[in-house]
Amino acid sequence: MENKFMKRAIELSIESVKNGGGPFGAVIVKDGKIVSEASNSVTKNNDPTAHAEVNAIRLAAKKLNTFNLSGCEIYTSCEPCPMCLGAIYWARLDAIYFANDKNDAKNIGFDDSFIYEEINKPYEKRKIKTIQMMREEALKAFKLWQETDDKIEY
Repeated sequence: MENKFMKRAIELSIESVKNGGGPFGAVIVKDGKIVSEASNSVTKNNDPTAHAEVNAIRLAAKKLNTFNLSGCEIYTSCEPCPMCLGAIYWARLDAIYFANDKNDAKNIGFDDSFIYEEINKPYEKRKIKTIQMMREEALKAFKLWQETDDKIEY
């Protein structure tokens, strides 16, 4: 855990606001060196998934030529939202260091609590219509995956 990496994530979040982006920055570190850094570019790229953490993960994976970022840590200016937290787990980062927390984010209009609540609801009670369909047909791909010996597991 190093302050210089968190300071850089915070700098990125401030630069992002000054450049018309959201107030979030993230840095991915491996072996004491910055592998990637990014800020929020949701409105700049018209991409709702372009959060600082996701952007940094994409850059690190490309630079390291792997989808498995084990051995890396992320420093982020704010506690990751549910999407970013999921991406961090899928990327297998070793540690998360954050500055602002989810309540700080909520206080300026970035409230993710409804997503956490939605995840636990039955499909029929979710705010967005959620209907399962054609499961049997879709299971064919899962079965094929299970039976494939030379697959790259992730």
